[in-house]
Amino acid sequence: VFGLDVIWTPEFSRAGWLLDLSDVIDEVEREDFLEGPIKANTFEGKLYAAPWYVDGGVLYYRKDLLDKHAMAPPLTFDELATSAQFILSREKDPKLHGFIWQGKQYEGLVCAAMEFIYGNGGQVLDGDVAVVDQPQAVAAIDWMRKLIEVGITPELVTTADEEATRNIFGSGRAIYMRNWPYAWNIFQRDESAVKDKIGIIAMPHFPAGEPASTLGGWQLGINKHSRNPEAAKRFIRFMVSPDTQEELAIAVGYKPSRRSVYYRPEIQEAQPFIVELLSIMERTQPRPVTPFYPRITQILQAEFSAVVSGIRPAEEAMKSAATEINKILEPARE
Repeated sequence: VFGLDVIWTPEFSRAGWLLDLSDVIDEVEREDFLEGPIKANTFEGKLYAAPWYVDGGVLYYRKDLLDKHAMAPPLTFDELATSAQFILSREKDPKLHGFIWQGKQYEGLVCAAMEFIYGNGGQVLDGDVAVVDQPQAVAAIDWMRKLIEVGITPELVTTADEEATRNIFGSGRAIYMRNWPYAWNIFQRDESAVKDKIGIIAMPHFPAGEPASTLGGWQLGINKHSRNPEAAKRFIRFMVSPDTQEELAIAVGYKPSRRSVYYRPEIQEAQPFIVELLSIMERTQPRPVTPFYPRITQILQAEFSAVVSGIRPAEEAMKSAATEINKILEPARE
């Protein structure tokens, strides 16, 4: 049995490494699973991996600071920018940042950037054609750089990953943070500087788009050449069953890939924010579902980083990205 990152399934499927699992989770049972993971694990009409647990980008906010300044959690990026600037101007704390996110040149930057792009109605691919150079995507990436230029986001995000941003926010030095749900339990520890001072909402959006959360999480697949495929299938059925997902959610913090588990009383008692989180997980969108993604993301990481670091204008960088990605996708178009 393979444990698969959500971005690996198309590549492994195309290579012929995975067994078709369409009979493990039939069409009826798939209705209980979140749409994003099912879409990400389907290749050429067949399900090649079972969603084990999910992840999605969320916006953390300092509930105490927003309450202090009589502000509601932001629904749009403009609201986020306005409220961050207002609070920073009133707090006058040089150590306090407005909005932090993962800006280092790695996969985490792609995950964060996709939420800006999707939130502006943009895409990276349209079928087997790159469209990351279209106005919606260009404007979204350009806005990420502008956050740094106007001082809402500190320059340090260009070297920051999940843990770096978590530590900044967890020490009380940021108003807003984009990260994954795992950080919630850490922030709620007794020794945390932000215990009971934080909230989680969906990522904001631009006027042209809707809230979107980049899909993360892990899947279970079976080696096509397994000598024990039936035993492997039984194991996967057990691991993605509602009871197992509930146990893993409470004991480890894994977020269920099944909708029904979010409504179980035991998990709601252990994690009161879980139902609200479900509404965010319903909006998860996978990164481009293509077997060529490992090569595509290397291009996106470099070009996104060039923009947020102020090395290259967004329009120029996205045009370069689209050109290189289209070269990679030529075999798919043929």
